[in-house]
Amino acid sequence: MILNEGVGSPAFPGYIRAFFSVTTNYANSTNEDLPSQSKPLKTPRRYRMEDIPAGSGDVQKSTKLPIPGERNILITSALPYVNNVPHLGNIIGCVLSADVFARYCRLRGYNAIYVCGTDEYGTATETKALEENCTPKEICDKYHAIHRDVYKWFNISFDEFGRTSTPQQTEVCQAIFRKLMDNNWLSENTMQQLYCYTCQKFLADRLVEGSCPTPGCYYDSARGDQCEKCGKLLNPTELIDPRCKVCANSPHIRDTNHLFLELPLLEGKLRDYISSMSVAGSWSQNAIQATNAWLKEGLRQRCITRDLKWGVPVPHERFKDKVFYVWFDAPIGYVSITSCYTPEWEKWWKNPENVELYQFMGKDNVPFHTVMFPSMLLGTAENWTLMKTISVTEYLNYETGKFSKSKGVGVFGNDAKDTNIPVEVWRYYLLTNRPEVSDTLFTWADLQAKLNSELLNNLGNFINRVLSFIAKDPDSGSGKGSGYNSIVPDAAGAETHPLSKILGEKIGTYVEQYMEVMEKVKLKQGLKIAMSISGEGNAYLQESQFWKLYKDDISSCSIVMKTSVGVVYLLACLLEPFMPSFSIEVLKQLSLPLQLSLSDEKGDIEKAKRPWEIVPAGHRIGTPVPLFKELKDEEVEFFRAKFAGSQADRADRAVKAEAEANKIAEQLKNSKVSGGKKERVAKSTVDAKPKAAAEQEITINRLDIRVGLITKVQKHPKADSLYVEEIDVGEGQPRTVVSGLVKFVPIDEMQNRKVCVLCNLKPATIRDIKSQAMVLCASTGDDSKVELVDPPQSAIIGERITFSGFDGKPDDVLNPKKRVWETLQVDLHTNKGLVACYKDFPFTTSAGVCTVTSISDGSIR
Repeated sequence: MILNEGVGSPAFPGYIRAFFSVTTNYANSTNEDLPSQSKPLKTPRRYRMEDIPAGSGDVQKSTKLPIPGERNILITSALPYVNNVPHLGNIIGCVLSADVFARYCRLRGYNAIYVCGTDEYGTATETKALEENCTPKEICDKYHAIHRDVYKWFNISFDEFGRTSTPQQTEVCQAIFRKLMDNNWLSENTMQQLYCYTCQKFLADRLVEGSCPTPGCYYDSARGDQCEKCGKLLNPTELIDPRCKVCANSPHIRDTNHLFLELPLLEGKLRDYISSMSVAGSWSQNAIQATNAWLKEGLRQRCITRDLKWGVPVPHERFKDKVFYVWFDAPIGYVSITSCYTPEWEKWWKNPENVELYQFMGKDNVPFHTVMFPSMLLGTAENWTLMKTISVTEYLNYETGKFSKSKGVGVFGNDAKDTNIPVEVWRYYLLTNRPEVSDTLFTWADLQAKLNSELLNNLGNFINRVLSFIAKDPDSGSGKGSGYNSIVPDAAGAETHPLSKILGEKIGTYVEQYMEVMEKVKLKQGLKIAMSISGEGNAYLQESQFWKLYKDDISSCSIVMKTSVGVVYLLACLLEPFMPSFSIEVLKQLSLPLQLSLSDEKGDIEKAKRPWEIVPAGHRIGTPVPLFKELKDEEVEFFRAKFAGSQADRADRAVKAEAEANKIAEQLKNSKVSGGKKERVAKSTVDAKPKAAAEQEITINRLDIRVGLITKVQKHPKADSLYVEEIDVGEGQPRTVVSGLVKFVPIDEMQNRKVCVLCNLKPATIRDIKSQAMVLCASTGDDSKVELVDPPQSAIIGERITFSGFDGKPDDVLNPKKRVWETLQVDLHTNKGLVACYKDFPFTTSAGVCTVTSISDGSIR
């Protein structure tokens, strides 16, 4: 990691070409004593193809094959279906997560490839083609291009992004089928299937809708293959009151012959694989749970053929009018897309001794990758590379509900681009919010808080302070100048400089932790650790008081600056998997080659402990410019309103707005000017008396809920179950609050903790102590567990907690007779993502939403 060679030296090989465009703006540091960021960058910076380092975007490069003796890693992400635009939940669940791991592997020097593509066959494509009055092929061409462009904008670094409607897919799929047939793992059976007499055809699963038969669910729009609400896999004949999606008539059951994979006969081989590989590959807990649920329920034979036209033809005389079912065909797409990448694809896919397979997906795809696909490959009796590690995400929800492609709810890939929020911000936010263990929530307020607090004020501030100070001209003409004229100073004696030595030890520990969690595919934790180094850098600058050192002890100041510029480079390196465009810009400002490494062989990890050695003395940096731009409140409100409802709703609003604008324009055009005289206001309007004030509606904005800080807590002198707290709610003097939390929250966890405080309840005297507010908590239905509702750590003390769409001032004091609190409290709860909500509206602060630790679907009071 020591950068002592020039740009053209052999240590820095030529750049890999790729497409990329990014805007970077935030403010320059100007104050010598405490640099701040306040000047927006006026002109976007555009990068050429040559500017992008290896692995950024959709890259053209030499084909890689496994190398004996090296670590060879094959990475896939679940193939996105091609009938719609991907939304942010799809992107973080599959392609973005896999991209981060692929980039990390390349940084480490592993021989890794990342393949993905669009899943194009099946009923959903035929259905979409019917909707858009075109052929399935035209649908696939259209949406494949949309997916490709969205992923290119997100800088997803596929080695191959292909599609399943290719001759290679047919060849590989039919070859696997023939092996299964030869090995007697397939059977022929008659099954009952829904037939629509109006459409005169058998209805594939996705052409049927009805009510889910699962007790407790009964969702009325369940698909014929799976219930979107409860996740249960279904057969179309199991639906209650089925209906044809094409004509809405009720279909009838008829017999039809199909081929089945005998999963029960393969169960022994499958269980052996799962029991060994789930441990060796450290499968995520949600993947293990989903797999065990399938095994516990008992494996059944699964139909692999469909009565469709759009798909891979079945190479069997009696079934030549059928195609393979998409669950059988789609995972084979990983193999066929690799065969498009290289004709020597078997060196990746039939080489388990030398290749590790990592697969990324959302939780609804788990059984197809841990049960179905391995069973198919095991049944061929060939030496396939089976999945070693599976990384599974839960759902990313949107504001007040779920992302939904079918309903058009949420922010979609093309929407993100249209916001003009830079791609590195989107990647950062999605990855900090990656739903690794439980569902998480996207909110615009949270995105704003993370951008402004973590990227702008933490990461961007550190880098800009360091580079701006180095770039300053010390000869200002006033005799009071400071800086190094863009030349990195020498740092003699840095290894004995106490503050720098401590920083180096901390960073060394952080880098080791980063490597450990990234190897285990704990991406969110890896990002958090990398960002902690930025926080340490800011603390180091403040504690060193480098602006004073320059005048009082310039040699120490030089050590601090040389150490800090090394940390800047290290951050560019560690954060490249997460924000590649950010790393590119940092390297350009450092005037260093666009090549990064975290290789053991090169000693990069060990050198991280000595950041003052990373960038050589005498190196001239480039021009520091802002990296991030503040996202303002009015912009957040604009985006929240713009992306409210479904895509259909947005389109309808746009049409109505255009129609209204045209109507007003026409009225203005036809109106006549009456000599500039104002029209007389009708007397009845002037003389009208105001009506009596109506009873005020009970809405959530009447509650005064604020962020508070517990500054002091002790046991109630007259009640063992009660705490007495002093809570700062931004009023100058703290409020006294009595809470019955002794048996639920230890006293040391109460002290100096931020909480949500209801401030306008009528004060109540509890055991001789007047309680002036109430701390909000979540509880289970039987009250056996109680947890505090936590605001974000960076939330402002005293700020009011808000709910999207509910404006207005709170009551000064809630009138107990009107039962305002009691009426509203029944709708206060925690959702499955552990977010505190009023109905479906999150408790929101300037720093993000309020959450609880573990109680989902709990009551808040």
